[in-house]
Amino acid sequence: MKVDRLELDPDPTTVPEAARAAEEAGCDGFWVAETRHDPFVALSRVAGAVDLELGTAIAVAFARNPMSTALLANDLQLLSGGRFHLGLGSQVEPHVTKRFGMPWSRPAARMREFVLAVRAIWHSWATGDRLRFRGEFYTHTLMTPFFDPGPNPFGAPSVWLAGVGELMTEVAGEVADGFLCHNFTTERYLREVTLPALARGRAKAGHAADLGVLGPSLVAHDDRSVAEVRRQIAFYGSTPAYRKVLDLHGWGELHEELHRLSRRGEWTRMAEAVTDEVLHAFAVVGTPAEVAAEYRRRYGDVVTRVAAPVLRTG
Repeated sequence: MKVDRLELDPDPTTVPEAARAAEEAGCDGFWVAETRHDPFVALSRVAGAVDLELGTAIAVAFARNPMSTALLANDLQLLSGGRFHLGLGSQVEPHVTKRFGMPWSRPAARMREFVLAVRAIWHSWATGDRLRFRGEFYTHTLMTPFFDPGPNPFGAPSVWLAGVGELMTEVAGEVADGFLCHNFTTERYLREVTLPALARGRAKAGHAADLGVLGPSLVAHDDRSVAEVRRQIAFYGSTPAYRKVLDLHGWGELHEELHRLSRRGEWTRMAEAVTDEVLHAFAVVGTPAEVAAEYRRRYGDVVTRVAAPVLRTG
């Protein structure tokens, strides 16, 4: 299992230092999220500073289009010398439509087409074949020499998709090289829902190669980190799109309570509603050595990498 670092707030002015610290700590990879800064800008600063694998976890696919995403990923593959992983996620409808001002419809089908379009663009650049992608959501049929970067000497980046629901997870199994587990994932949900959905997607596409899996990384080792993890669980649990994870455990009423409190802005009460039982289902809690051992017990046979540097200990 590879151990990476995930930077949730990749400030482009300081992210190279964070990446170097991850490398010095012995991490294998460095992933950045799209929160308050652009992940591609951050990684462009990191690419020449470290020799780690680099990835977005996630970049919001539906805030962009396949052509702009293909170009960004191609450039980062060049800058990193072939060490870049394009990690994409859909986000949820309110953020796509109200924050980014972009269309939303049938997210799983749209994501499948998005990835296929990106791959078609890369293929056109790599081979010189005419670009002929026509889909329900995206059409790309024009690529003149002036705008064609040509073959990437390091090949195309790998594509990783994030998902929670079964449809999106099946799409990841079908069209992606790796799967990014959402942090709002329990061991039971991963084994009973996620892995079977990934297998169905792989079978549909006839893929023989194994799929990489970046596992959930909610860990806590002291009172401060436990409090922060409770807040994260409460935030995710209040989102209707993620209720299905709670429902699997019979905790649907918790979602209703958290959703109600979130609409009132009662963030402190939301965290207090997360019981110890819920906390330990989503997070691995203990000393660094205990966390490492428990994480391996839960996920060691199915997860190929994790973005939790603390797991290096022990």
